[in-house]
Amino acid sequence: MKPFRILDISGDVGLTAYGRTEQEAFANAAIGMYSLVADQDAILEKRTLDISVESRSSEGLLVSWLNELIFHFDAYGFIGKRVEVVSFSCNKLTSKVSGEDFDRGRHEGKLLIKAATYHRLRIEKVRETWEIDVIFDI
Repeated sequence: MKPFRILDISGDVGLTAYGRTEQEAFANAAIGMYSLVADQDAILEKRTLDISVESRSSEGLLVSWLNELIFHFDAYGFIGKRVEVVSFSCNKLTSKVSGEDFDRGRHEGKLLIKAATYHRLRIEKVRETWEIDVIFDI
């Protein structure tokens, strides 16, 4: 099973992330998002951030969490390579994201993602696989 696939959306960009568990699908959504920003092969795991968010729904958790990851890239230049969802419930997510500071000399920049959106957001278990569709403003 591929961890994610990019969706062709006019004017924006999106992806479908997959996982055996909902937590794995969340992690793959974050890895997919980071792959839209830079080539994942060039990113090193130099440091790890602990990132937690709370919300009243799984959809809110996903959007809040991805937007927190985007904030860390925009504000501090941190880009992730490996993502682990450490704890997960219906209203709280805690994660460890390993990566490094984005270096324009070493990392090929791709898209500038502004935000994860609720537009066409889908989190669903299809047979034995969790699927997430998420669209990003670029």
